[in-house]
Amino acid sequence: MYKILVAEDDFSLAQAFEKQLTSWGNEVKCVKDFQNLLKDFNDYKPHLVLLDIMLPFYNGYYWCTEIRKISNVPIIFISSASDNMNIIMAMNMGGDEFISKPVDLSVMNAKIGAVLRRTYNMNRQISVLEHRGAVLNLDDGSLMFNNKKIELTKNEFRIMQTLMQNKGKIVSRETLMTKLWQMDMYVEENTLTVNVNRLRKKLENEGLCDFIKTKVGSGYIIE
Repeated sequence: MYKILVAEDDFSLAQAFEKQLTSWGNEVKCVKDFQNLLKDFNDYKPHLVLLDIMLPFYNGYYWCTEIRKISNVPIIFISSASDNMNIIMAMNMGGDEFISKPVDLSVMNAKIGAVLRRTYNMNRQISVLEHRGAVLNLDDGSLMFNNKKIELTKNEFRIMQTLMQNKGKIVSRETLMTKLWQMDMYVEENTLTVNVNRLRKKLENEGLCDFIKTKVGSGYIIE
């Protein structure tokens, strides 16, 4: 279990973060006194800080600087000001990641998980893939989108994994068939088409339209 300190002055949003993060097995504390944020940090000793840039009294850049004087704990900035200048400043001030508002909670979970693994378990491979807000968990084979879990069959998971690992590139039908063959199940051409179409329909029902595109004569692509 990781301890996460949330510094967000929109209390309804902070509560949404807390609910989401605790549902994924983390312990969460939300800052209440934004004039003494460093005291909460020292008392709580979090593994990660979720830090809004625009805060009362002092902004997130100030608190990041103060935290960096005493700790290298990972800091993820949150802001509606997601232009390149703010992102660059956040990274230069010592931030480890940047999340834009409005926050997609699935993307937030993916980014927090990646930073935590990178920081506390360097030898473990990244176990999620993300695109357009869809987060594929390689550990349990689940797909999250809009804070909702989409159940996938084994074949659908393998197809999604292969396409997301090669997003922006055309994946041939032969490659997908070989992937499924290597995973102990032979797939005929027509069976592959049925699997892809069923997966597309499942994604569309959850709002992920045109997620998988067909390149006639070549294969499939996630752009």
